[in-house]
Amino acid sequence: MDNESRFSGAGGTTGGVAEFFIGLVMAIAGAYLLTNQVTVSSGYWTFWGHSAFGLTLVPLLFGIGLLFFNGKSIFGWLLTFAGVVIIFAGIITNLNIYFQPTSLFNTLVMLTLLVGGIGLIGRGLMSHRE
Repeated sequence: MDNESRFSGAGGTTGGVAEFFIGLVMAIAGAYLLTNQVTVSSGYWTFWGHSAFGLTLVPLLFGIGLLFFNGKSIFGWLLTFAGVVIIFAGIITNLNIYFQPTSLFNTLVMLTLLVGGIGLIGRGLMSHRE
């Protein structure tokens, strides 16, 4: 096998490299424009009506304390890992995501760029008959 046939197209196929890169640019532009219209905010962590952020720190702090006492403590590592996972899960579950008002035309342009770009990427990766 010579090098020209080995690297003849996108993804090692006989597909079109130009289609792939045009689709990639379109998908990136569409994704950027779409995510630029989104507002993300956060709320309070509540557990039965009370603030719960301090409660989520308990496993993390106990785990860190155990690791300072004995760095090889498996239970300390598990508590620390569980505390970090609980905190990140709490942050993600308390996010409020809103799509800012925009015109129908702008929304269609954003979605067309995103979906059309993904389609062109797929087409560029498929084999083309010569």
